[in-house]
Amino acid sequence: MRTVSLLGMAIMLPLFAACSSQQAYGTGQAWQRNECNKINDNQERSRCMASANTSYDDYKRQSDAAKGAK
Repeated sequence: MRTVSLLGMAIMLPLFAACSSQQAYGTGQAWQRNECNKINDNQERSRCMASANTSYDDYKRQSDAAKGAK
């Protein structure tokens, strides 16, 4: 995943505080897919898209697991 994508997500998510976290995640995913489509290298674009297509439930499980590991 590109640093620009992470930065963009970090900036965008607080803007959606009125939305549910799942709605905000979906909006961020759409933005990230848009950014992925700008990548010329096929392998890098595929990795980016795989990350952007992570379901909200998978994201939550990974996030919760990471919080528990600290």
